[in-house]
Amino acid sequence: MAKKEGILAEYQKYTGKKVLFGAVLILLLILLTMYSIAVGAVKIPIAEVVTTLLGSNTGNAYTIIWNIRLPRVLAAIAAGMGLSVSGAAMQSILKNPLGSPYTLGISHAAAFGAAFSIVVLGAGSLQSSSADAVILNNPYITTISAFVWALISTGVILILTKYKNATPETMILTGVALSSLFTAGTTALQYFASDVEIASIVFWTFGDVGRVTWNNLLIISLAVIPSSVYFMYNSWNYSALASGKETAKSLGVNVEKIRLHGMLISSFVTALIVSFVGIIGFVGLVAPHIVRKIIGGDEKYLIPVSCLVGGLLLLASDTAARTVIAPIVLPVGILTSFLGAPLFIYLVLKGRRYW
Repeated sequence: MAKKEGILAEYQKYTGKKVLFGAVLILLLILLTMYSIAVGAVKIPIAEVVTTLLGSNTGNAYTIIWNIRLPRVLAAIAAGMGLSVSGAAMQSILKNPLGSPYTLGISHAAAFGAAFSIVVLGAGSLQSSSADAVILNNPYITTISAFVWALISTGVILILTKYKNATPETMILTGVALSSLFTAGTTALQYFASDVEIASIVFWTFGDVGRVTWNNLLIISLAVIPSSVYFMYNSWNYSALASGKETAKSLGVNVEKIRLHGMLISSFVTALIVSFVGIIGFVGLVAPHIVRKIIGGDEKYLIPVSCLVGGLLLLASDTAARTVIAPIVLPVGILTSFLGAPLFIYLVLKGRRYW
């Protein structure tokens, strides 16, 4: 009896640390959200931010918060969560510590599809304004085009995994090749485009959550929230996959179905986010590894906590991008690439021993 009580106490301690870490992340996310809304070209006191969010109409502060800053802040959180949960799922599905929408070429494929829809299919109006270079008149065409090309990239990875028993290193090298291929395709579009179109494509591919509107945010949220719930629901299946394909099958897991559905949903979420905000690199790679370092690789906790870390990471990056050399606002994609590249190199050097 005493032994059972000891085991129960250890398990409660084991889970308690993870729950506490998640609670701390939620608190940090709320505080950072308030701070991010408050800072900018016009500084707004935190107390005024709170009262405005609660419904008080205080003139300029109301317009700045509800029309400019709040959509941007919520877009950063939603995009960070979507990219992170996709990265966590891909790493689990492929048993590859370097797996993420960015490193596997899916983000670049989606970016090519989105740029293709804007230039060739006429889904966007191309402006010469630096504040709003691309206006998506039909986000549905852009999303579908981005998803189709992301699906092609995903299909190549799945084929390598299923039929060629590709190693993690081979999959990453394939992702690098696919990234190069789709980057070349985007460059080809620029070659045949006008000067204004070239400037618009380059601006769009930087990755910037500031262009997201309330309608765009709603569409992103309607994809990110159900997909996150799906991945959390299948966390046990991903834990089984970590033990090997044969072990997972012996436990009743439909390995092919879980992998296919997981990669398709990850690709869709990535395509949707990229079609609205451009390429934001390494968030989907960094966030799950931060979580693994702190609370371990238990999928039951890894997936939801990765969502929180991803949202917090991208929001912090966007806040820094807006304030570090103010009044100049950097695209957040530039900052995340600077932060993510050293970790990617570290993981490559460390290899499979990290997993």
